[in-house]
Amino acid sequence: MLNAYVAAVGQPLTEMPADGDLSTAQWIDLFEPTEEEKQRVCNATGLRIASMEELDEIENSSRLAFDGTALYLSMPLVAKVDGMEANTKPLGFVVTKDRIITIRFIRSAALHNFLDQMQRAPLESGSAMDIFILVLESITDRMADILERVRDELDRISKQIFTEDTAGMRGRKQDLELQNVIKAIGRAGDQMSRVRDSLLGIGRIVPFTAQVAAPWIDRDLRDRMKSIRQDVASLSDYDMHLNGKMQFLLDATLGLINTTQNNIIKVLTVVSVVGVPPTLVASIYGMNFKDMPELNWAFGYPYGLTLIVLSAVLPLVWFRMRGWL
Repeated sequence: MLNAYVAAVGQPLTEMPADGDLSTAQWIDLFEPTEEEKQRVCNATGLRIASMEELDEIENSSRLAFDGTALYLSMPLVAKVDGMEANTKPLGFVVTKDRIITIRFIRSAALHNFLDQMQRAPLESGSAMDIFILVLESITDRMADILERVRDELDRISKQIFTEDTAGMRGRKQDLELQNVIKAIGRAGDQMSRVRDSLLGIGRIVPFTAQVAAPWIDRDLRDRMKSIRQDVASLSDYDMHLNGKMQFLLDATLGLINTTQNNIIKVLTVVSVVGVPPTLVASIYGMNFKDMPELNWAFGYPYGLTLIVLSAVLPLVWFRMRGWL
């Protein structure tokens, strides 16, 4: 899909018709572009359009390049957030003094919300660099929203672990509850990892652009880029804070699981210990020797039963007195 927009100072973005002249567009947005769409953009602008495999490379030299006239940039983009589920695909930028091209392979709420806003609100300068910085600001805001959602999810998990009576559950219900908690923590960790990759990408792009494209950037845009770097740094710190909280919750959940397992082992141990003395008494009086004085007692059978019961009860009383039960 190919969408092109033109911008002017004090005017909102205006979408060009499908057969419009791309050489006049300030922003060309390629979403899962076909080879024909790539070739059309190349013919109109003279700029190279990278493939998803090229944009997905992690080397710094592959993600940040400048050929003297155009910046070729890429970063991971977190999108399709549904609850705590997310997906990441590369996002590519081609930025010149007069034009910006975005290449993406996943629907992004950040870009769609930005488009909706910019098609209603006027642009300050209407330059390609202005649009580029607005896109980075929108993505940064989206990363902050995702971290806030992760924070809320971790708060819910914390309440579930420490406030609700998880320890009072028994059997299968408790096992399922603890399994669900571990899965929720894992989803939160995956989400934070994806956000961390995106923030790292923005953190690399902004200083590189500020350095190599300095003649295209006026003072106001430079201040906004500095603000983006500060936002990225603060979000990275907050991501580390959430990561520490997530690790604490994971340790607490595993501790609950270990406690449950220890309780089961303790019960089995008590049962095995309590069962030994009665078994010993029954074994002794179950021997078929000819001369056993208890066989001729009138109260031999009640005596044996009483001895078996006492041999089982006394260990239980002892364990209770010691606080082991």
